Amino acid sequence: MQKLKVKIPASLADNYTVTVGSDFLSQIIQQVKKLLPGKELFVITDSNVAKTKHLKGLIGKEKISVYVINPAGEKSKNINTIIKIIDTMEKNALGRDTAVIAVGGGTVGDMAGFVGAIFKRGIDVIQIPTTTVAQADSSIGGKTGVDSKISKNAFGAFKNPKAVFVDVCTLKTLDEKQFNAGLVESIKHALIADAAYYKFICGNLNDILARKTKALEYIAVKNCRIKADVVEADPYEKNKRRILNYGHTIGHAIESASNYKILHGQAVAIGIIAANIIEQKLGLGGEKRIEELKELFRNLDIDLNVPKSITKKKILDIISRDKKAVQKWPRFVLIEKTGKVLCRDGEYAHKVERKVVEEVIDILLSQKY
Repeated sequence: MQKLKVKIPASLADNYTVTVGSDFLSQIIQQVKKLLPGKELFVITDSNVAKTKHLKGLIGKEKISVYVINPAGEKSKNINTIIKIIDTMEKNALGRDTAVIAVGGGTVGDMAGFVGAIFKRGIDVIQIPTTTVAQADSSIGGKTGVDSKISKNAFGAFKNPKAVFVDVCTLKTLDEKQFNAGLVESIKHALIADAAYYKFICGNLNDILARKTKALEYIAVKNCRIKADVVEADPYEKNKRRILNYGHTIGHAIESASNYKILHGQAVAIGIIAANIIEQKLGLGGEKRIEELKELFRNLDIDLNVPKSITKKKILDIISRDKKAVQKWPRFVLIEKTGKVLCRDGEYAHKVERKVVEEVIDILLSQKY
């Protein structure tokens, strides 16, 4: 018997730049060409973005192939859509010298990033987020994937983009419900990392909702900095990066159980309330904060009621499959005060007894909180 060692060299640092500004879509393709000279560009977007001026503003007179995901949203975020996209790329004779450009919200970014991770064993990806969710969170950090029939992001890979371009003017075409729900990810960032940012959101909500450019650029930069700091510390979600899932454990379960009929931001808002109730039950305080959050979500016109079709059994079944689960039970990210995540023994996600979680789910389903 012989043993041979295979020495894999350390990979190079995967650095990239996030550019934040307003009304610069028309300049991005030229910047991409300078960054990735000689690359064949392939745009992936969805039917929502295709109805706006953004696609034309981005591409102009350039001859670039475009794949439009239809219908837009979570219903298309599955492996069948990925197969269709890759089949199209194959028919266009695209190779490893291709760069995928994601133009759209979180679902487009996740799917385009996943295509980039697996097509020909990996090609370059550029992210151009156009929603509040994507600009705050999903376009940065390299998480990609699609849903299975049972849970969110069951298929996935880490694939860092070569660059991210955040043009806040793209948010001005979002409908009010999508815009407001997407702000929940910004609130989440403030809760886990920056109490002053939380105060800014609460104190400047009118300017944010009026979509004033200065306010939108401010929150975009804040979100990107918070997300980047966490990702730099833990790129592959071994520990600290789990804090970005605050409110998502129960939130994702409710989103999945609704068959994606409720928006991601609405589900996360409910999940954040659930996390706050858990925190109170564990003696971490937050009584004042939960009232502030309920008022903040009311001002965003976000419905915190769990749909009556969703059962306790269904929620428990889904959270048992959560990616943070250990022995089929999730670990929960909790905060000890606004702007500071609970860290014990170096761990950022914590075991919470099933009895406590079931009590919290009962409270959510009773709609008495």
